[in-house]
Order: sequence, then structure tokens, then C-alpha cells
Amino acid sequence: MQPGDFFHNSEETPHDSICHISFHTHLAPYGMLTLTAASAIYIPHAHATGSSFAPTEVVQGTPLVLQGSGTRYRAIFKVYDMALYLPRKVQTVEEALQLNGPVGIQFLALRDLPGADLGLSFIRGLKNNATPEQMQRYTLTSNRLIEIFSGRSKVAPGETFAMEFVPGQGTTFFIHGVQQGDPVGDDEYFGLILRIWLGDAPADRKLKASLVPAAAR
Repeated sequence: MQPGDFFHNSEETPHDSICHISFHTHLAPYGMLTLTAASAIYIPHAHATGSSFAPTEVVQGTPLVLQGSGTRYRAIFKVYDMALYLPRKVQTVEEALQLNGPVGIQFLALRDLPGADLGLSFIRGLKNNATPEQMQRYTLTSNRLIEIFSGRSKVAPGETFAMEFVPGQGTTFFIHGVQQGDPVGDDEYFGLILRIWLGDAPADRKLKASLVPAAAR
């Protein structure tokens, strides 16, 4: 697995065949991000999670329900389990993306995930589902996201990371239950984050189907 490979779209060939993808990044003088290609080998998979996520959670006093969960694979390796919490169950991805109210996303690491790689992976997933104008507009916010995860050497197997979005306040990140500074971004930015998994170029289409199971039927 290469740096930054945890969240980006794993279906870049027509037949889910072997593909060569990875990237590195550097911060330019004004916080601009530059992505370039290198090589890695993967075969995409996603299945129902083996973790037991709670059926509900509360974000800023609002009760949320477990919308769906799934496991992310890279090659033969389990990377993380993921759970999506919404104010109510939805039937389509469009409903999930347009639903008003708080949202919770939880992850359970299933292998060592270097902190810097997690941040870069978020940026790659954003880039796959955003316009160049949106990426430019949220450059500083995205750099802050990288800093949040780069401040930790890794997330170890069994440790958690999570995010909580509250409309009008932004998105708060947690690593192993510890809040990582103030909320990041605005409502539009969280929509871009959510599209990492639910957008037109999701990190994994099978994982997307696990998060909104009704849409896959």
C-alpha cells in the first residue's frame, strides 16, 4: 500500500483489474497541494464490516441512526471499517448527500495507518469528487485537515478516528476519541468530504453500496 491510498477511488480500470496508482504531495508557498503519480498494485474489495458499530450515536444533542457500514480493502489487506450515521435512514445516495442535520462518521483501523497518509488520502478523495474551483477555494481548509492527521505518527489497528459534522459549525475530527482542534470548513466542505465515499468517484463503489444499502438493491 502506498502513501495516500486509503480513500481514493479504487476503480480506475473497467474490469477492477490490476492498476498502478499512488501519489505524493507537497505544500507550495500558499498551501497549494500538488499531486503526482507513482505506482502501487491493488485489487479493490469491500464487504460488510466485521465490527460492531453502535446502532445510534449523538452529535451535538441530535440522535443519529446507523445508516450503513462496511470494510475497506486494499489488495488482500483490510484497511478500516467505516460506519455512517445520519438523522434518519435514507434510501438513496442523493438523500444522504442532501439531508439536513448533523452527520457522524466512524472508522476503526484494521492495520497501521500513518497519520500523514490519512490526511493525504482525504485530499485525494476530495480531489476526485470536487471541481478545481472548489479545491482552490478550500486550499487552506484542506491543509488544516492534513495537519490534523500529520500530527500523529499513525493510527494503530484497533484504534478509531472519526468526524462529526454540525451545520453552521463545520466538521470536528477525532483520533482515538480525542478531539483534534476546532471544527474545520463549512457545510459545502463537509459535502465534499462525504463524497469521498458517496460521490460519483467514490473511494470504493462496493463500500458506497454498503453505506447506503437500499440504493444498491
